[in-house]
Amino acid sequence: MGSWLVSLLSDWKDRFTPYKEWIGELKTPDVLKADAIAGLTVALVLIPQSMAYAQLAGLPAYVGLYASFLPVMVAAIFGSSRQLGTGPVAIVSLMSAAAMQPFAALGPETVVAYSAMLALMIGVFQLSLGLLRMGVLVDFLSHPVVVGFTNAGALIIGTSQLPKIFGLNVKADQFEHHYEFLWATLTALGSTKITTFAIGAFALITLIVLKKYAPRLPGVLITVFITTLMSWAVGFQAMGGSVIGAIPEGLPSFAIPNVSLDFKTLSSLATTAAIIGLIGFVEAISIAKAMASQTRQRLSANQELVGQGLGNITSGVFGGYAVSGSFSRSAVNFASGAITGFSSVVTGLLVAVTLLFLTPLLYHLPQATLAAVIIMAVINLIKIAPVKHAWKVEPHDGVVAVVTFFATMVFAPHLDKGILLGVVLSLGLFLYRTMSPNLVEVARHEDGSMRDAEAHGLKTSDSVSVYRFDGDLYFANTGYLEGKLLNNVAKKPGLKVLVLDMESVGQVDSTGEEMLEKLADRLKFAGIDFYIARIKLRVYEAFQRSGLAKHIGEERFFRERKYAINHAKEQFGDAIDVEPFLHYIPAEIK
Repeated sequence: MGSWLVSLLSDWKDRFTPYKEWIGELKTPDVLKADAIAGLTVALVLIPQSMAYAQLAGLPAYVGLYASFLPVMVAAIFGSSRQLGTGPVAIVSLMSAAAMQPFAALGPETVVAYSAMLALMIGVFQLSLGLLRMGVLVDFLSHPVVVGFTNAGALIIGTSQLPKIFGLNVKADQFEHHYEFLWATLTALGSTKITTFAIGAFALITLIVLKKYAPRLPGVLITVFITTLMSWAVGFQAMGGSVIGAIPEGLPSFAIPNVSLDFKTLSSLATTAAIIGLIGFVEAISIAKAMASQTRQRLSANQELVGQGLGNITSGVFGGYAVSGSFSRSAVNFASGAITGFSSVVTGLLVAVTLLFLTPLLYHLPQATLAAVIIMAVINLIKIAPVKHAWKVEPHDGVVAVVTFFATMVFAPHLDKGILLGVVLSLGLFLYRTMSPNLVEVARHEDGSMRDAEAHGLKTSDSVSVYRFDGDLYFANTGYLEGKLLNNVAKKPGLKVLVLDMESVGQVDSTGEEMLEKLADRLKFAGIDFYIARIKLRVYEAFQRSGLAKHIGEERFFRERKYAINHAKEQFGDAIDVEPFLHYIPAEIK
């Protein structure tokens, strides 16, 4: 324990200086130029996207800009990925909006404060996981759960923007469930504002055309510029259209979110923070891994947790909201030639310039344009192929993905329920699969290997049986193993030797150890020698500590199955039939 703590404390020192690995590269003019160009390119995408995502989160547009300033730089400086673009993202924004619904009646300022507090809590959670080297916790969110949730989240996000496209006075926070919101939207289509729909449709078409025919151009920025100019020219706001309006000029100031937290609110936000923290990190680390596989740069999940955690903490204390790694902006950053994390520093600085000098230019930006930006951003998140693939690999995984999808849709906006159901189901099905692992009797195949005797029609011995157990031995499957072995023993009244091949057993818990002890006693009482072959060192050492090795007899543990058969031949001679295992027997014994 002491050495682990010393190692952990030593590790913490390095956790806060990962930038040392790349900061020296900035002395090279080519690297500096490449990062500057990449940072500028990402900023052109981030500025309009951040405002759109802030509105998706139920927040004023300027909060998205605050979340795109310092958090972007901090996450890059303290993370391990050099190209990961952090900031507001669609899924996290939607989950933040869902978490803020109980506070909507308290007013916009209160929602902004609670959103900042949620970001702060997410940051503390992620930072703690990173410092304690607990990045493995994200593995509880299996790929099928993430796929099912992401598809549902993308549909919820896209459909939530329909009222802004059609100019309808329908708000998601007025309804307990998302499907009620959808029905209200459909029934209100007769009240569509033609001018709003026209500019929303124009924005969507422009985004689609630019993406298809000019993908290298900043399509989002061009669309924002054109529609904002159109809005100003035709007097869109005077015609009843909804625009961004005034955005506070200047940089955000440091402030701890001023909110009232009773135990119920604190526990609710803490649970939400943990879920968003894990989901956000899964998205971020997946993107980072994809880029690291091409750049061959070192990537540390725990270090990335530190970077993302500090980014969220910074966002929380500087008036922003929850952030994560963005797939689209990371792809832009990578494609633009970013070499180090300095590209994200450039991006953050350009957002700061926007906050200081350019916010008046955004006054006439139509809300319908931001809705179109969001819809285009989440279309790529809807993917059916991964669900089909999961089903082909393991039907249980397909079930998990489908159930998570429908549960998320039904429970929306309470997205955490869909995720939790998916996690519980995936763990339950995994437990179900491991409750009855593969246990087969093996014999010598004509190709010289040991194969499943029943599957390959191989001859077995009535006096010697060799069984291979595939899987860990723990409380959920000990009864299965014991029952199946004893049933097989009952079928062979002349059995003298039973060899259990434990090569595939990586760990054994106390229940499994106790079962082996009882099994050895029962076999001994029945006059059957019990041998264990190919056991892993760590498992054998555990048996030595518990006394099981001594109880069974240390001379009955063998490194190879052939040694166990050889020992049985020496003990019983011609009283046993070892013909199915002749290749195991040295020539002098044949």
